[in-house]
Amino acid sequence: MSNITDIYFGKDDLGKNLYRKKTYYTLCVEQEVLAKNQDEADEKMSDCGIDYSKISKDITEEKNDVETYMVDANYTEADKSEFVAKVVYDDYDGMENAIENGDVELDTYALESDVVDVQTGDVTTPLDPMGDLEKVVYGTKEESNVDVSLNLEAESQLGK
Repeated sequence: MSNITDIYFGKDDLGKNLYRKKTYYTLCVEQEVLAKNQDEADEKMSDCGIDYSKISKDITEEKNDVETYMVDANYTEADKSEFVAKVVYDDYDGMENAIENGDVELDTYALESDVVDVQTGDVTTPLDPMGDLEKVVYGTKEESNVDVSLNLEAESQLGK
């Protein structure tokens, strides 16, 4: 054995060449966490990710006289935490039973801002400070120049 490689070689290998090849992989780690809000989720997830002590030669295939020289992983980027679902009571057998038994489920149709009453199981969607229910239900949308133009034309025809 030499200090250049971990490959064992002997008299039968006389005349062979030693080759080394680096191959770069993109690894995607998708994790989930239960949290009160996105900030808490981001904080909890910042302590997680890859356990670098497990990035070793054990993750490689070694056959046909191929030995692993080095394995490494480097952080590149991360998306923001994304809302997926809200934990709510599972009232398949009635809300009273769900509350009593602690039966819960993930509701992918709930909004991130929805509030769940722990006592009654009611889910409510709070209004924004202006009380604009359309924003909560349909989301917000920038008004285009065409929309503005059409509104101005309609108002001028109405004498506004």
